Amino acid sequence: MRTKIFGHRGYPAKFAENSLEGFDYCFKHGAEGIEFDVHLAKDGVPVVMHDEDIKRTTNGKGLIKDYTLRELDQFHLANGERIPRLRDLFELAEDYDGQLNLEMKTNKFDYPGLPEKVFDLADHFKFKQEIIYSSFNLQTLVHAKEVRPNQNYNFLTDKEIKNPVEFIKEHGFSGIHPEHLVDTKAVERIWTVDSKARAKKIIQYGAAGFFTNKFEDMMDLRKEVANY
Repeated sequence: MRTKIFGHRGYPAKFAENSLEGFDYCFKHGAEGIEFDVHLAKDGVPVVMHDEDIKRTTNGKGLIKDYTLRELDQFHLANGERIPRLRDLFELAEDYDGQLNLEMKTNKFDYPGLPEKVFDLADHFKFKQEIIYSSFNLQTLVHAKEVRPNQNYNFLTDKEIKNPVEFIKEHGFSGIHPEHLVDTKAVERIWTVDSKARAKKIIQYGAAGFFTNKFEDMMDLRKEVANY
């Protein structure tokens, strides 16, 4: 199987993490997918950021869920951008040939209604490939599947899943996103792979994909290892 390479939070090795600038670079320079994280602002608007707190990646501090969108707009990423709305990213990605991996960031806060808001927004766009939906929160994925049964759902985990094929079948998911490569026939995408030694093993194994902060380096490596 051809192993797809996803830009993890865009291209943080060169650009501000989860920035439109970084995502746009990925789109224009051959990344086969991008991975990003979605939260809800206090007024229910989906926004793109990894942490629940804005302190690490902006000039502000505090929890996303405690700010309205207008209040969040006063803060900026390291490159001067405002915190991206999910709509901003969807607009940028509509003509992208690669695949979007949207992580519903509900492992610390539940964000009631997050799947519904994401789906409603996605309905306004026509993407060239189906969106991959992932989460560390199993109940979020179960709920999302109840809302929209026929989507590409993948369970994110840093724990061992003893029988991934049966686990996926039981929940009706499409695959798993483990922290380390698993010897399985299940679809798996591994995070976060910045070591060339790790990447080489994943490519040689033929996993479905992996997420990396250095997608260009990994694409060069894949060409050396697998000639594609």
